[in-house]
Amino acid sequence: MDDPVHRKASFMQTVRAVLWSFVGLRKGSEHETDMARLNPVHVIIAGLIAAAVFVAILIGIVRAVVG
Repeated sequence: MDDPVHRKASFMQTVRAVLWSFVGLRKGSEHETDMARLNPVHVIIAGLIAAAVFVAILIGIVRAVVG
């Protein structure tokens, strides 16, 4: 098994995979390829950043509509 630190995908590739997972549109083969290449630490960081940005956008939309 690969050491998570030595996997081949870059952080930007991880961000792309996380954003596609937020949308929910992925091919099974792409998912399997990503699972073999992505660094789990990068996935967690990218997921937290994407969730924070998503919440900030929702708060901004609500403030614009209510205000």
